[in-house]
Amino acid sequence: QVQLVESGGGLVQAGGSLRLSCAASGRNVYAMAWFRQAPGKEREFVAEIVWSRGTTSYADSVKGRFTISADNAKNTMYLQMNDLTPEDAAVYSCAAGLGGRYPSRYAWWGQGTQVTVSA
Repeated sequence: QVQLVESGGGLVQAGGSLRLSCAASGRNVYAMAWFRQAPGKEREFVAEIVWSRGTTSYADSVKGRFTISADNAKNTMYLQMNDLTPEDAAVYSCAAGLGGRYPSRYAWWGQGTQVTVSA
């Protein structure tokens, strides 16, 4: 089992920045990712990191603005979000599992943290 706890969401003005954290405990996992879901929309892949290699991938919509990283010593994954727009507003959830861009590839999920961006 893997337990994931997100933190760092909140309200920010457009153009601002937030950093999300996801603390993991339990068994080792291959990859972790951030997904987001806005009201009335499907869950959307944001970014992924392969834990052992540190390799990353991003959704086109966030590339160049968001940075995913991991601190192995703290078993914590981060998502640095810069130049936020109202379109980035959503509940952001971290996930752990096999990697990739599909939610079905991830067996463990955090509870989610709300990101609100005002225009």
